[in-house]
Amino acid sequence: MEPTWDCIVVGAGAAGLSAALVLGRARRRTLVVDAGEQSNRPADGIGGLLGHDQRPPEEFYALGRENVLAYPTVELRDGTVQSARREDEAFVVELGDGSTEVTRRLLLATGMDYRVPELPGIAERWGRSVFHCPFCHGWEHRDEPLGVLSTVTHGALLLRMWTDDVTLLTNGEALDPEEAEKLDAAGIPIDAHPISHLEGPGDALSAVVFEDGERRALSGLLARVALHQRAPLAAQLGAQFAEPGMVAADALVVDAQYRTTVPGLFAAGDASAQMQSVALAISSGHVAGAMVVGDLMAANLVTARA
Repeated sequence: MEPTWDCIVVGAGAAGLSAALVLGRARRRTLVVDAGEQSNRPADGIGGLLGHDQRPPEEFYALGRENVLAYPTVELRDGTVQSARREDEAFVVELGDGSTEVTRRLLLATGMDYRVPELPGIAERWGRSVFHCPFCHGWEHRDEPLGVLSTVTHGALLLRMWTDDVTLLTNGEALDPEEAEKLDAAGIPIDAHPISHLEGPGDALSAVVFEDGERRALSGLLARVALHQRAPLAAQLGAQFAEPGMVAADALVVDAQYRTTVPGLFAAGDASAQMQSVALAISSGHVAGAMVVGDLMAANLVTARA
């Protein structure tokens, strides 16, 4: 099958749109397929992104799409990619609508699945009064009473940069004595009571309610999450995954050019990172897009010499 596209970008979050912008400006035939599952959509605003600080995610992505679609070689389709396979020097990509596309290079910007703790009241507050990144949400909750749901002390110690009122909640689990000493030295109390649920109006948090009926008044909660690959495409293509890290359980292995271990397959954004942020996703997408352009140029030279 003859390739129709120079590159298919799977995902139109910060990384995917950034890569598509580079590819479009390089006049590469690019198809972007987006399922609209960006992880930060529930948030009120994007914290700490230069030029877009506190901009609502929906508005940010709409602007990004507008930028990308200004270039005539880029097409953006809303939908899903069901499967992908490598065939000769190309990739055959099957879309959710049953159509098939063939591309010379494939760039995965599929993001990660943020698996939040299974605790009543967290899901509806996720990305607002319950969050996983103090750099993204700490300023909005500065000087407020905050909790940290974890048995790892790093988050509680870090959150002290934004407020003096921090409590580590272990939800009935024991804390390592050495870790407890760190918190004691920092003046951070530990509450080990098993938690029943969170309460508060709408997506706001007013208190954590424990199983014994006691309550702790809080207006924000930092919760550890486990990140897992959202899409099966990398596994289908045989790409290598990294060992589980502090945040991502199965980040894709990429080199400095965002190449995976599969020739012609690139990955950018959360899917190949251990630290997640919109700024880092934009950066990785930009580099990955440029590396795809360079890879296509090198392939063209080989073909011309043949």
